[in-house]
Amino acid sequence: MKPYLLSAKQLIDKVKKSELSSVDVANSFIERIEEFEKDVHAWAFFDKKSFLEKAKEADDWRLSGKPLGPLHGLPIAIKDIFKTDDMPTGYGTPIKEGQRSRNESEVVRLLKNAGAIIMGKTVTTELAYFDPGKTTNPHDYSRTPGGSSSGSAAAVASFMAPVAIGSQTNGSVIRPASYCGVIGYKPSYGLI
Repeated sequence: MKPYLLSAKQLIDKVKKSELSSVDVANSFIERIEEFEKDVHAWAFFDKKSFLEKAKEADDWRLSGKPLGPLHGLPIAIKDIFKTDDMPTGYGTPIKEGQRSRNESEVVRLLKNAGAIIMGKTVTTELAYFDPGKTTNPHDYSRTPGGSSSGSAAAVASFMAPVAIGSQTNGSVIRPASYCGVIGYKPSYGLI
C-alpha cells in the first residue's frame, strides 16, 4: 500500500518500527503534491527540498536510538496563519506575503517537539476571514472547498498531507472538512 493512503497512526507506527522511513513517507506525499497541486492549489508554501531534509533528520534521529516523540516522522500541513521559523507566513493576503518570523506559533512548537515534520503552509482565505483563496475542491475543481481553512482540508482530501492544522472561529475547520469529505474538529482550548 502506498504510504499516502495510510492513516496518521499507521504512518507513525510504521516509521517507529522502521517498516517505512520518513523519507519514504515524504516522497509518497511529494508525488501526490506534484500530481494534484496544479489543480487543487492547496499550498501557499511548499519546499520539497526542505521537506526531504526534515524527513532525513527524522530518520537519522530514529536510527540514533534517541527517544521518539509521539508524532515522530508524521508530516503535517499548517494553515498559512501559523508562524514558523523557517517558512513565510502570508495570512492569505498580499499585505503580509513573504513575511517571516523568528517566533513560532505555539501549535507549531508543540508539534515539532512531538516529532512531527511540518510540510509547508496551506492556503487560507484572506486573513482567515475575507476573500476565498485559490484552492479548489479536490472532488470537483469547479467547486469551493469552503473556508477559511480551505487548503488544509483540500490537502488532506487529495492525499497531499495525512494531517493538517487549521483554525476556527466560525466554522473555519468544520466547513471545509465537510465540503472536502474529511474529518475536521475543533479541540477544547488548551489541549493542543
